[in-house]
Amino acid sequence: MKNLKIAGVPEHFNLPWHLCIENGDFVKHDIALEWTDVPEGTGKLCQMLRDGETDIAVILTEGIIKDIVAGNTSKIAQIYVQSPLIWGIHVGAKSPFETIDDLENKIVAISRYGSGSHLMAFVNAENEGWDTANLRFEIINTLDGAVDALTAGTADYFMWEHFMTKPIVDKGIFRRVGDCPTPWPSFVIAVRNEVLENDPEAIEKVLEIINSKTSTFKQIPGIDSQLAERYNQKQDDINEWLNLTRWSQTKPDKITFDKIQEQLLDLSIINNTIPFESLAT
Repeated sequence: MKNLKIAGVPEHFNLPWHLCIENGDFVKHDIALEWTDVPEGTGKLCQMLRDGETDIAVILTEGIIKDIVAGNTSKIAQIYVQSPLIWGIHVGAKSPFETIDDLENKIVAISRYGSGSHLMAFVNAENEGWDTANLRFEIINTLDGAVDALTAGTADYFMWEHFMTKPIVDKGIFRRVGDCPTPWPSFVIAVRNEVLENDPEAIEKVLEIINSKTSTFKQIPGIDSQLAERYNQKQDDINEWLNLTRWSQTKPDKITFDKIQEQLLDLSIINNTIPFESLAT
């Protein structure tokens, strides 16, 4: 039995992994895949790959590219979700801010540096024509930390996935003043280089199994109800999210990922680009 560790955020995008694990799909192929939920998000996942705490990470595209460029000895093995991630831009319910324009030069709550909430603040600022040099950040670690910071006023706005934060909006804790979709595929599967070199057949089998699940995921009977129950979502919201989400079963391609690096360079998220062969398998 080959033991492998995998980590990702506790969000609806990753239900296909949990179903495969619960159904014993990996064990049938002599792979013991141990999942770890990481509510802190991409910055924490990058650190786990660096430290060998996980072998595989289901991770935001921009975050892992930034970290590989910065020296993380991992590679992107596959695109996991092709569709953009829709980042809701949130303020505290009692804050004076009404529009995205009101947030220029205000303090952004981020889970940690290098996280999606950090990097997408640059994308949003660029979209709005703001000077990214004026961005200021408050580290809040988790979604609960963001609730505390926006409620107390120690941060002014917070960017997180639209549908995962919608229950907090519905409860009147956050207000959403806009959305900011990623200009690239949202999630990829990254693997530590050591694991790619030592266990290539096991990694290929893991990808084959998850691809089989994601290719038919939307056709699973009652999957919308299961998602709504597991992730505390309204069924209408889940159905909207399912309509917007497209999983991928494809390897990274050089043209797309060279372009993403150029976009990140233009945003000053990375200081240089690296060859595609150093970034992806």
